Amino acid sequence: MSDVTGLELRSAVDAEGQLTLSLEEVTHGAPAADEVVVRVEAAPINPSDLGLLLGPADVASLSASGTAERPVLTFQVPRERMGGVRARIGQSLPVGNEGAGTVIAAGDEAQALVGRKVGMMGGAMYAQYRTLKARDVVPLPDGASAADGAAMFVNPLTALAFVETMRMEGHKAIVHTAAASNLGQMVQKICLKDGVPLVNIVRSDAQKKILRDIGATHVLNSKAEDFRARLVDAIVETGATIAFDAIGGGSLGSDIMQAMEQAANRTMTEYSRYGSNTFKQLYIYGALDLAPTTLNRLAFGFQWSVSGFLLTPFMQKAGREVVGRMRQRVIDELTTTFASGYTATIGLAEALNPDVLRAYEKKATGEKYLIDPTR
Repeated sequence: MSDVTGLELRSAVDAEGQLTLSLEEVTHGAPAADEVVVRVEAAPINPSDLGLLLGPADVASLSASGTAERPVLTFQVPRERMGGVRARIGQSLPVGNEGAGTVIAAGDEAQALVGRKVGMMGGAMYAQYRTLKARDVVPLPDGASAADGAAMFVNPLTALAFVETMRMEGHKAIVHTAAASNLGQMVQKICLKDGVPLVNIVRSDAQKKILRDIGATHVLNSKAEDFRARLVDAIVETGATIAFDAIGGGSLGSDIMQAMEQAANRTMTEYSRYGSNTFKQLYIYGALDLAPTTLNRLAFGFQWSVSGFLLTPFMQKAGREVVGRMRQRVIDELTTTFASGYTATIGLAEALNPDVLRAYEKKATGEKYLIDPTR
């Protein structure tokens, strides 16, 4: 194959705290024996992608320049947030955790993949072309489109990891926040299939309906006046002692732990100043609220833990057999349990349109954007 040159979306931060988004040309040479070159045709914008794309920059400081074909956006990172980006100062970083497309060239060991549509994970997916090791791509089922396979890694594997973690740690039911998201809907579908009780927490009645329509039993609006009382009742009914929190900031995680403790206290036969013996686990895996996490630790005794949760460390701990089983399930249920819906499909240049960026940066439930670099 002759070299191919395509555009790639980059994010860079300088020492003065200016974050710049731009499209840069990248040339891909002939693949090595164990490599493939993929024409990227679909890549979702996940909250985890926004963490690298925009970091802690102040979106209100947005300034646009460049041309329609090669737009440039700049933002200011507030001085008090610079500590979170010091390690990347001066680097031009590619963005996009996962995607899908068509293999246009392959080395001698991967010729069978030429012409196949594949899903892929490994970063730098907001690009027209991507060179990867053949082991890092997964052929899509016959009839599946690039859009079907674009989000087959981050959300599906994270949703499955929640249930696997529950089982590994000896819990029997889950509490999940921001539960009407694409990821949250996948968690609900998995729990329905696997018979796992699930308590969903959302922020509006419209979001409640999204989950009710796919069969959810316990869906609570955190804005309702009786939310805390209903949360305790739902935890009593399900026996949930593990929670996965996408919000991060504020007191919701603490409220969940307190509700678990109150549920446990209903079955205690004698008082203990240390609280119940029921162990409660809160995993924070998102940062939809950038405020500090507030824990009212005296409200839930001493049998508890609060930890961060990331997919990659989980997979390393779970081992090859478990991860292989998870990946096969995603392939088997790609267009059912793990189907993703998108608000809009945009091109690379459109992703740097100020109005479009403001829309997907909001991370609104039910609004998910897909980048098609061929547009």
